[in-house]
Amino acid sequence: MRKIMLFLLACLVMNAMYAKKNNAKYRIYLTDKEKTTYSLDRPEEFLSERALERRRIQGLALDSTDLPVCEEYIHEIVRKGVRLKVKGKWENFITVSGKEKIIKKIAKLPFVRDVEKVWMNTATESTVLEREPIFTEENQYEHYYGIAEDQIKLNNGDYLHTLGYKGKGVQIAVVDAGFHNLDRIPLLDNLDVLGVKDFVDPKSNLFLLNSHGLSVLSCIGMNKPNVYVGTAPEASFWLLRSEDEDSEHLVEQDYWSAAVEFADSVGVDIINSSLGYYAFDDSIKNYTFRDLTGEYALISKQASRLADKGIVLVTSAGNSGKGSWKKITPPADAKDVLTVGAVDEQRELAPFSSIGNTTDGRIKPDIVSFGFSTRVVGENGVIKTAHGTSFSTPIISGLVACLREAFPKLTAKQLIHVVKESGDRSCFPDNIYGFGIPNFEVAYRLAKELEE
Repeated sequence: MRKIMLFLLACLVMNAMYAKKNNAKYRIYLTDKEKTTYSLDRPEEFLSERALERRRIQGLALDSTDLPVCEEYIHEIVRKGVRLKVKGKWENFITVSGKEKIIKKIAKLPFVRDVEKVWMNTATESTVLEREPIFTEENQYEHYYGIAEDQIKLNNGDYLHTLGYKGKGVQIAVVDAGFHNLDRIPLLDNLDVLGVKDFVDPKSNLFLLNSHGLSVLSCIGMNKPNVYVGTAPEASFWLLRSEDEDSEHLVEQDYWSAAVEFADSVGVDIINSSLGYYAFDDSIKNYTFRDLTGEYALISKQASRLADKGIVLVTSAGNSGKGSWKKITPPADAKDVLTVGAVDEQRELAPFSSIGNTTDGRIKPDIVSFGFSTRVVGENGVIKTAHGTSFSTPIISGLVACLREAFPKLTAKQLIHVVKESGDRSCFPDNIYGFGIPNFEVAYRLAKELEE
């Protein structure tokens, strides 16, 4: 009997493993929202008052993309035997996990427009990190900005701070891979965190995952005078996870889409995204230069909508400058965003910084900032140096937040415009430096002219 029980148990385990292996994730595009119970006449049912106020101030009308995905369609799809992962209302899709034979049946439903496989046969659980010892020693410097003095002065961001604009009242969403040990690090204990949300694994703890987002966040929100002061030390933050570091599949763009739509719904002003995609575990899905249109990759299409919702997206150009790809990585090709490359303290392009332009001839990156030997906080609570457009991007995000505080009535597109026009190469932009290194004193004056 014992042998029979062990055999049956082994069979159950093998069946479970087989089922998990053969479950994939699919993006299901829907045809319409005709059966939705929501209405543009009742936007408070799906957008916060803060989100609606942001639209009102900027004179932006709601449209059908703002309506949630039709719940009746979702219920009918889920009843077929799949699990809902995320929803994307702007492009009208849902992402589900399930078996291929079920997906084939779903594809035949009259309200299904298209289906694409976006994930399969990789790790299904997030890598949980150990809790390291946290160090609390803080080196004191004579300068107010501490070790980050060069980072803010490169863009003349201290000019905004001198005027009293440090991001107060501005909400920034940081969309990233994790914020390891953020809840234990004294250097960051002053952050105003409004909420956290994981779109990859809703049951996970963002403070036990990858530390990339932690370092990104420190560039913006640090507020320890004479130790390290970031570019928007008085801003408020939403911490959102869309990156699955254990694999590289299209589904991460689905998570990112859901994350930025959530950010829109709660009313954020700025989104920082130090993520980019062009090569995948399934190489058939890899992008080519002809795909850099701002409209091909889902993540780029979503990014290109954000300014029309009143949000400034600041996104990294990518770190492929020394590799065979070399180009910007989506969503860096998006329209109406700030794509940020990296320079060193001598104002020279960092060798890894990705270059443009886009397939349709637009200048990319838009601007560049301090991304070589950038000072960031590590997962052990110690300030260290890091390289990457991942870190030039949040430096700019914080300064844009200060500009937003100073000019709350300007549109997202106007803010993007003045930042680009303040660049030191704005008269002769190229596909390496873009419009150059922005000067936020100049950006402030340009914004003031627009406001008047």
